[in-house]
Amino acid sequence: MNRWLSLALFVLAAFSAAALGGWATGSGVSTWYLTLNKPAWNPPGWIFSPVWTVLYAVMAVAAWRVWLVRAQPGAGLVLRVWFAQLALNALWSLLFFGLRSPGAALVEIVIFWAVLLWLQLRLPRYDRFAALLWAPYLAWVSFASFLNFTIWRLN
Repeated sequence: MNRWLSLALFVLAAFSAAALGGWATGSGVSTWYLTLNKPAWNPPGWIFSPVWTVLYAVMAVAAWRVWLVRAQPGAGLVLRVWFAQLALNALWSLLFFGLRSPGAALVEIVIFWAVLLWLQLRLPRYDRFAALLWAPYLAWVSFASFLNFTIWRLN
């Protein structure tokens, strides 16, 4: 497969998860979410879209770079786990905003975070740049996990 076509497919997969998460977030972010008690350090709403847009792009490139060396032992597993984390990413939005359940979302984000950490620890074996691209995603989900916990605790 053409390397650029494969990159486009990874980008499509990542932004498909983004679209599903966005659909789940939908009206909840402008209605229900506004009624929740949130910490003073809760970021303004406008920051989430640009941050997630960049993160979806870099997660796609990170996976693509592993795909380029897919013949290496274990690379196939890393790519399968990458697709699993996309599902977990979208599931969090469904739980938190769609079902309006910060508690269920908190349980899920802990699992999601562990999967991201697993990937972070394995990516350098295949591509150091992919691991560098992955680090901001792990950092953001770490922050989101703490925010989810705090919102759950406050409500």
